[in-house]
Amino acid sequence: MAAARPPLRALCVRRDPCPIPPPVLGTGPGPAGSSSLPREQAQLKASVIEEDTEEWQKDSSFAGLERVGGVDLSYVKGDDTNACASLVVLSYPDLEVLYEDCQMVAVTAPYVAGFLAFREVPFLVEAIQRLQQKEPRLKPQVLLVDGNGLLHHRGFGVACHLGVLTDLPCIGVAKNLLQVDGLARDELHREQIRSLQMEGDAFPLTGTSGKVLGMVLRSYNNSSKPLYISVGHRVCLETAVHLVKSCCRYRIPEPIRQADIRSREYIRKQLCSPLEVISSGPKRQEKETEPDD
Repeated sequence: MAAARPPLRALCVRRDPCPIPPPVLGTGPGPAGSSSLPREQAQLKASVIEEDTEEWQKDSSFAGLERVGGVDLSYVKGDDTNACASLVVLSYPDLEVLYEDCQMVAVTAPYVAGFLAFREVPFLVEAIQRLQQKEPRLKPQVLLVDGNGLLHHRGFGVACHLGVLTDLPCIGVAKNLLQVDGLARDELHREQIRSLQMEGDAFPLTGTSGKVLGMVLRSYNNSSKPLYISVGHRVCLETAVHLVKSCCRYRIPEPIRQADIRSREYIRKQLCSPLEVISSGPKRQEKETEPDD
């Protein structure tokens, strides 16, 4: 019998998986207009699975997990169109890079608040597809995503979107709190963050609806800034938090950190310039307050 994991004040939420394969939506270069986005997002959301589905998730040490992926989209500062989509696959538990894919992309779909994934996820899906064609043996068993999952105004952030379209377990890892369902960066929240004394300490994000939307995790002793972890697809919250913690050499989990580092460097090389690079476009920088992730 597998050893029990350290307790967390969060439960794995069960939802019956969709009886038919998820619709192939949101995979084009971007929405033609915004009127159909709510309907399309709702269709995709119906396929989200909020529970563990893999054998390796049942073991406290994640025995059987060998490959963890991270994705990132980096932009040149001040440029909301030209970006680098990056996918890395790391070994687990050693966290050594096994595969990387960086490609410049033109992000031409219009930004619509609350539907950022329709603008950016298609390029990440294409990166996964290239991996499956080039090195199928290195396909990640789980993806860590720089952004939110269920912690979203409509409960369907970028980590959920990418998970449903790729049918891979996905975890949302955000650096800032998205203020939804009554959650706020107020003094109470700051006090709770100060109570996280050691790496591994965490507390749940419970909205006014009563639903636990995610967990706040102190991932690194040398940084008091926490991470905001939420379920994306095919993983429960407890598993998501423990896996993210196990992937942290620094504050940011290594799969996301490496995807970010490599995408920034790729842009600099492509442009032959020391231009400043950011890990999100101008619109994504509003994600702490607006429903854009």
